[in-house]
Amino acid sequence: MDTPAVRISGAVKTFGTTTAVGGLDLEVPAGMFLGLLGPNGAGKSTTMRMLTGQTRADSGTVEVFGHRMPDDSRRARSLVGVVPQHDNIDPELTVRQNLDVFVRFTALPRAGYRDAVDRALAAVRLTDRADTRADALSGGMRRRVLLARGIVNNPRLLLMDEPTVGLDPQIRQDLWDVIDGMRESGTTVVMSTHYIEEAERLADEVAVVFGGRLIARGTPAELLHAHAGAQAAEYRGDAARRELVEAEAARAGLPSRRTGPAVSVLRAETVPARMHERLGSPDVLRPTSLEDVFVALTGELFG
Repeated sequence: MDTPAVRISGAVKTFGTTTAVGGLDLEVPAGMFLGLLGPNGAGKSTTMRMLTGQTRADSGTVEVFGHRMPDDSRRARSLVGVVPQHDNIDPELTVRQNLDVFVRFTALPRAGYRDAVDRALAAVRLTDRADTRADALSGGMRRRVLLARGIVNNPRLLLMDEPTVGLDPQIRQDLWDVIDGMRESGTTVVMSTHYIEEAERLADEVAVVFGGRLIARGTPAELLHAHAGAQAAEYRGDAARRELVEAEAARAGLPSRRTGPAVSVLRAETVPARMHERLGSPDVLRPTSLEDVFVALTGELFG
């Protein structure tokens, strides 16, 4: 059996009285693109830091391609590329200079530095901006530099911690195209994100973490089938009507969630006749989404 890219078993990490990761079990086969979803404080960033050896688990095990972290972190890091959430490129250096500095800290042979930087620039479509100072780049282009830095060592595992956070939809769309190209290359990718559509579009499987634990995992289609069904029925109205809808859904054993001025009843294809009689026809009948799954599992909205 092939060694998984990531194997986390019973990992626990606390900071004072706060439990950031509380018994996490997670395995990622080589070649998979896994989307890691969860609200702030769910343990996503701590999990990423454990995989890079920046944080040591209080108990449990964390392995990258069979290398135990953080004891064998030097070997593991040679196989890993990281795209951080926060922009930390040097604004006074050009795009190429930023990568030239970083590539020297990789395990690549010195003779291969130039080619590695050229390949990374081409992959993120920044070859024509190689000699531009970073402080003259747009926010989206600076994110591309971070992506280029993350793949300059041709990693077997790429860790991306909310790589498109804070960007406008058009720039996110552009970066998705770049990330999708990395996915097609066969590199194992673990990406934490707040954006449902990001995971839905890019990931082979999605893992939902909440309270430092894994609470659901599967392909987007599998998660929809298991937790939300095929359709959602939206009922609009005042507070009294929304409460009535929630009560009727609960009586029928169906999950529901607030969506602005409406209540969405999930698994609408199974709504019993008596519920239709009491509530009438829904205002909107729509396909369910991963956001419905997330709220049904955690009770929280993405933000």
